[in-house]
Amino acid sequence: MSIKVPANGGSNSLERERLEKRIAGLCRYIGRSPWVFHINTGSCNGCDIEIIAALTPRYDAERFGVKLVGSPRHADILLVTGPVTNQSLERVKLVYEQTPEPKIVVAVGSCPTGGSVFYESPFTNAPLSNAIPVDVYVPGCPPRPEAILHGVVLALEKLAKLLKGGDK
Repeated sequence: MSIKVPANGGSNSLERERLEKRIAGLCRYIGRSPWVFHINTGSCNGCDIEIIAALTPRYDAERFGVKLVGSPRHADILLVTGPVTNQSLERVKLVYEQTPEPKIVVAVGSCPTGGSVFYESPFTNAPLSNAIPVDVYVPGCPPRPEAILHGVVLALEKLAKLLKGGDK
């Protein structure tokens, strides 16, 4: 079952504090820092910039241990942006296979979620769920950093269930 995140995420400080507490609690529960690998599958880079913004000091996901890694073999969570072009399809599948279990896939933005302006294009394979299983959808073009962090929180909750022994 996939989870969808509200598109506008909520930008007030109370909402941000609540997300921060959930992330900190989940990181303590799973007993390690969640590492994220980012895959760009042909996007316009709008979502990529928002992912980087979530790691900057304003949102600072790294203080909870959420950090980008350079190899999918070290990742717990895959963040995928873009409409999954024909050129990137096999690479996405390979990266998914290289990521160790348990793994969570987060589709960030409108392109991997449903294709956006590339819907039914002969050069894309959107939505991402046609290529690999997706656990969390973060809609928006581009989604705000708060929505991306909320998606990571939902991914961490799902990862905690997997580590506890629940079904995917």
